[in-house]
Amino acid sequence: MIEDRGFSTVAIASVRAQAEKTRPPRALWTSAMLGRPLGEPNDPAFQRQVLMAALRLLERADGPVVLEDFESDPPGASDRPDWRAPNVPHDDFATELAALMPVWEQAKARFGRTSVGLGFQPPERWAAFTDAFLAGGLPTVSGLDTAALALRFLCDDIKALYGEAAQAVGPAPSAGQVDRWFWHETAAGKLLNALRLVALASENNALKTVGGRFFVPAIYVA
Repeated sequence: MIEDRGFSTVAIASVRAQAEKTRPPRALWTSAMLGRPLGEPNDPAFQRQVLMAALRLLERADGPVVLEDFESDPPGASDRPDWRAPNVPHDDFATELAALMPVWEQAKARFGRTSVGLGFQPPERWAAFTDAFLAGGLPTVSGLDTAALALRFLCDDIKALYGEAAQAVGPAPSAGQVDRWFWHETAAGKLLNALRLVALASENNALKTVGGRFFVPAIYVA
């Protein structure tokens, strides 16, 4: 409809199969992670390359559907051979998280910020809170209306804390390295998969919805 009214459009797609299915007039697919269609933060040169490649599709007249792949991966997509994951015990989530807290504090000091805080509760309460869900409860927190939202944002906080801790010292890992470490090697990754199963089996429709969509990326579902 927008095109019919004289406005040319172009999409930057993170999921090529979705672009192929929806068939926008013009779309540029990039290999960047979901949520980062222009590449990584703090890389304006690469971001400009993606934007210019997308805008050049507006010059194309061989549509009505143009689907193109961006020619290169973001620089940070390559694994760093000198990166090492935080050395903490992975026996259970509570023990692992307690051991990771000083590492996370290093990361906060290094970067001067954190994205942890969506769940409205400190990390010291996370283990007990998730245990309540695993036992079939529906606990809530002040500041969030429902148990489903409380658990969704707590899962986001867990992933954020671990991702930040992974960058506390030394060279920055690739996003893929962080993801593989988190989902394949940590108690937290196993916990989120367990919470997903509990959510999907719940009679609470809101919890079922957020558990199926937001807790675990499809490629890491156990």
